[in-house]
Amino acid sequence: MHFRWHLPMKCRLRNNESENDSIMTTYLEPTQAAGRDFVMRQIKGGVIMLNLLRFRETADYSANPELAPEAPISGAAAFQKYIDHTLPYLRESGGDLIFLGEGGSYLIGPEAERWDLVMLVRQHSAESFLAFAAHEAYLGGIGHRMAALEDSRLMPVVELPIEPEA
Repeated sequence: MHFRWHLPMKCRLRNNESENDSIMTTYLEPTQAAGRDFVMRQIKGGVIMLNLLRFRETADYSANPELAPEAPISGAAAFQKYIDHTLPYLRESGGDLIFLGEGGSYLIGPEAERWDLVMLVRQHSAESFLAFAAHEAYLGGIGHRMAALEDSRLMPVVELPIEPEA
């Protein structure tokens, strides 16, 4: 099964915002400290990875020219290439893509911040996520993700039990 999605073309800036209104830090890869903190959480059981993704208008394959298509493509199209490459390795590791949704601006949060796509990935365990993230064949296609993204956030979340009301 392949996941296909269509991101409608929309104005990428809010009405009263310009590209130079603020210089924001972008996040595309975990830091060593974030990786250490993830391991130190000692998550037991499944973990859901909440991904907030902002795409480049045109994918930038300068860091991985061997993956670049013949003609320029959008960041969204490059991310689709990443999903197509990644799903077999994700599923082999016990994980799966469980949700893709069109993002937008926050209802509660920074007004100037917006996300193009929200993605939820379920992993069997933190250990299986780490094994997946280090899989050599998976890493061979991660350049599509890097080419696609202008910015991202990744938050590991642990499902809590919901007790029925008595």
